[in-house]
Amino acid sequence: MEQALSILTEKSRRTDTQAKVKTSKVITMYAITRSLIRSTALCQGIQKMQITAPARQVTLKVVSATEAVPKETFDEKNIRLGREMSPHLTIYKPQLTSMLSITHRGTGFALTGYAWILGLGALMSSHDISHYCTIIEGLHMGSATLIALKFVLAFPAAFHTCCGVRHLFWDTGRFLKITEVYLTGYVTLAISAVLSAILACL
Repeated sequence: MEQALSILTEKSRRTDTQAKVKTSKVITMYAITRSLIRSTALCQGIQKMQITAPARQVTLKVVSATEAVPKETFDEKNIRLGREMSPHLTIYKPQLTSMLSITHRGTGFALTGYAWILGLGALMSSHDISHYCTIIEGLHMGSATLIALKFVLAFPAAFHTCCGVRHLFWDTGRFLKITEVYLTGYVTLAISAVLSAILACL
């Protein structure tokens, strides 16, 4: 019993000692802070900073609504100032590379249209594809007209496929020289025409 009391007494003494140490630290910090605030050197330094610092003055300009809204368009302003228009696509000579790139994107849009038309037609139409084939046969079009029509329909798929294979070769680092780019372009056109003709004759 006496041993437990002695342990508790020792713990209470340690706690009191730690509290006194913390209190003394707080008092010391307070004294240092108060002395700094009352320091004449610090006050003089703050006053000098306030005197030497330039005062920023902001003035607001009142603009009426008629002045804020431009009275002339961008093109009219360029004409008035004599500014020349930047070069447009119309001044460039058509090249095989640019034409194939544009055609590649156009055939992609055409194939997307095919997919939408066939998909929506299969969902919404009450007849199957054979019904529409019978209607086309009933028009009694000539063989040349049918072949030309099928060629036009088949060319987007053939060209887009061949051009996609060409791009895959480019991804492997092949045929990237100017001469090779033009050569593969002509080959793409030739193979696309042959494939389209084969599909049109089926």
